[in-house]
Order: sequence, then C-alpha cells, then structure tokens
Amino acid sequence: MRIGILSDTHDQVARTIQAVDLLRAHGAETLIHCGDITTPDVIAACSSLRCHYVMGNNDFDVDNLRAAIASSGGVFLGSGGLVELGGKRIAVAHGDLPHVVRRLGDDSPDYLLSGHTHLADDRRQGATRWINPGALSRAARWTAAVLDLDSDRLHWIEIEHKKRH
Repeated sequence: MRIGILSDTHDQVARTIQAVDLLRAHGAETLIHCGDITTPDVIAACSSLRCHYVMGNNDFDVDNLRAAIASSGGVFLGSGGLVELGGKRIAVAHGDLPHVVRRLGDDSPDYLLSGHTHLADDRRQGATRWINPGALSRAARWTAAVLDLDSDRLHWIEIEHKKRH
C-alpha cells in the first residue's frame, strides 16, 4: 500500500491539487495531511483520495474544517492520532505540540508523520521512522512524499514553482 503525505498547504488550493495529482500518479491510495490546512477548499482539493487529517497551529476554524472533513469522507484526527494502514501503525501530528508528538512516539509506531517545520525530513528514532513531507507554502522547495508501506520506500515529490506572467 502506498500513502501520500502532505503538510502545511496554507490555503494553496491550486498547488494542493497539483500535489495530489502527482501523489496519485505515483500510486498513492490514501493521503495523510499533517496539518495547517487552513481552509475547507484544501480539503476539497484532497478529496480524490481517502484522507486522514490532523490540525495544525494555523487551523483556526477547527469546527468548519472538521465538518468539511466529515462531508468529504475523510478522517479527523484532532491534534494527533494513530491509524493503521497496510498493517502498519502510523502516528500523525502537526508537530507544533511537543506533548502530542511525545505521546504518539511513546507508543513506538512504525511511522510518525508530522509537518510544521516546512522542511522535508526522514530519519529513524528507535524503531520508529519519522517523516516530515515538507510544505506546499512558505518553503524554498514545495514537497510531498509517497511512502510504500510494503517496501518501506519513501519517494520525494517536488511540486514545480509556476512562473508568473
């Protein structure tokens, strides 16, 4: 099973559509959004895949976002949660709340996905692989990732900067 990983989309609907299209082209079957969605339009842009969402520090209207997630058939994980996909335990947090990240990491999941820093990262800490897909806003490079849960391979996807005319 392949999962797409996004974070820190910050109202960038067109860029999110582009990223989701690329994730699907690389075989993503489901999507995890690591927070800072900021608008229901981003949720709509992600809805061509089954999605799991956490809230970030810029997701101010949580009730509206939760309603949009529910109406799109997505899964709302609050400030952080654990999901099981492809036989793997995957913890998801935005990364701005250290106590949430610590709580999730203490359960030794197979993966801990987070965002917040706007920097792509992939590292192991004990038995857990920690992945930050980067960001689609306020970053030198706009990135997302596809994780193959069967092979444990991670593929980085860079979203092209469109030139302004």
